[in-house]
Amino acid sequence: MTTSESTTAEHATAEHTIADARGRIDALDDSIISLIKERISVSEQIQATRIAAGGRRVHLAREMEVLRRYRDGLGAPGTGLAMTLLDLCRGRV
Repeated sequence: MTTSESTTAEHATAEHTIADARGRIDALDDSIISLIKERISVSEQIQATRIAAGGRRVHLAREMEVLRRYRDGLGAPGTGLAMTLLDLCRGRV
């Protein structure tokens, strides 16, 4: 096998590996989006129940727990992710 043929084969293998991995990432993203939508729905139920009982829509101590969990699990960038997630789930404050 020549160097050119070897490089072409390696390139084809790399492209196949990348395509497979991207397919898996797409599937994971679909799952994450579905889970976020489910979380939004559950959060809406909690908020409606809390408001009906005379409480406030947002429970700041609970939000701090969520922020801490994401930071502990994912490091500093987890805090930003949690903030975005909380923002999606709060509804109109």
